[in-house]
Amino acid sequence: MMHHLGRLAFLAAAPLILSSCFLTPGKFTSKLVINADRSFSFSYQGEVIALDVGDDFTKGLGGDDSKDKGPEDDQSFDPPADDGAEETEAGFIQIGWQDDDKADKGGMVDDDAAKKAEEKDRKLRAVADALRKERGYKSVAYVGQGKFVIDYAISGTLTHNFIYPFNIDAEAVFPFIAVELRGADIVRVKAPGFGKESSGSEAMPGGGGADSRKAIDGVFTLETDAEIVSQNNEDGATTGAGGRRTISWKITPLTKDAPTAVLKLGK
Repeated sequence: MMHHLGRLAFLAAAPLILSSCFLTPGKFTSKLVINADRSFSFSYQGEVIALDVGDDFTKGLGGDDSKDKGPEDDQSFDPPADDGAEETEAGFIQIGWQDDDKADKGGMVDDDAAKKAEEKDRKLRAVADALRKERGYKSVAYVGQGKFVIDYAISGTLTHNFIYPFNIDAEAVFPFIAVELRGADIVRVKAPGFGKESSGSEAMPGGGGADSRKAIDGVFTLETDAEIVSQNNEDGATTGAGGRRTISWKITPLTKDAPTAVLKLGK
């Protein structure tokens, strides 16, 4: 039931996400400090990758509904093997031209692809500009090929929930990390952008396959002097100076479970 409700909630947000910039981690280091007195700090240094939202994601939103379709509902198109069709790098089918102007028309197709690439590059540079205006970003550089290099750090007091990244101007909506206040003194930390969970992940950006996570490589660290109620790192927490405890998750393309911890703060 909870899985079904989660899918319905995400479907309701799908139009926003489909029109937005989906960001996923590349090579990075990230640290979250939460103190018992509710003060906190968060940092992320490294790469952020912008991914295209394509057919794999839109299929994931609705699940596999092929069983509900009859033959008359099948709108798929398989080009004949001898018509010059070839699969492009982006996964789209490009139909070869069969007349004497094939070379010229092929050039038109190339021009169209170049224009789309230029438009995508322009949009991503605009995303970088939007992020630079947000508090916390020390530097944002778009280096091409959908990749940003970011230095972000922020601190404050946990009087409300915190998520990163979220930027209205850049239309970046899917968070790497979420800090949620629960009740009077409980904080739940979860980093969905750093893991791929089997339950419902096929309906989420980044949960639909290895391609969306092939560049992820980093370490996420949680440091606290609050009571650790639960956490999902099999190595557990280490204790340092002043009794402060640290949990570090190594994140790779094979990381399945999103880093998660529940803390109990001071009164």
